[in-house]
Amino acid sequence: MTQQRSVFGTPVPELPVVDVPRAQQYYRDVLGFEIGWIYPGDEIGAVSRDNVTIFFRKRQAPFEAATHWIYAPDIEACYRELRELRANIIDPLGEKPWGLLQFTVQDLDGNLFHFHHG
Repeated sequence: MTQQRSVFGTPVPELPVVDVPRAQQYYRDVLGFEIGWIYPGDEIGAVSRDNVTIFFRKRQAPFEAATHWIYAPDIEACYRELRELRANIIDPLGEKPWGLLQFTVQDLDGNLFHFHHG
């Protein structure tokens, strides 16, 4: 008898940040997210955009920043939008030796997002 596999939902990363409300405002204003909620005391909160949800948890610096990969079906439009919003693009859009068309954004707390297609 073969056991049926359960279904997983989309993972929700929890990023370390120095200031949760500041991170939420940055992601709203510069990355196009919507602020979801913030827990009383400003220790944890969330933002979302399309099918991506991100939690933020207040941490004392220094901490190790997180790295995430986000697939963008229209990578050129994504790049133009984030550039126009003045995101901190630390590696411009280009084809990488590993075959992906990608660019990298760094947030205020050093967390990295590699937007890719391919």
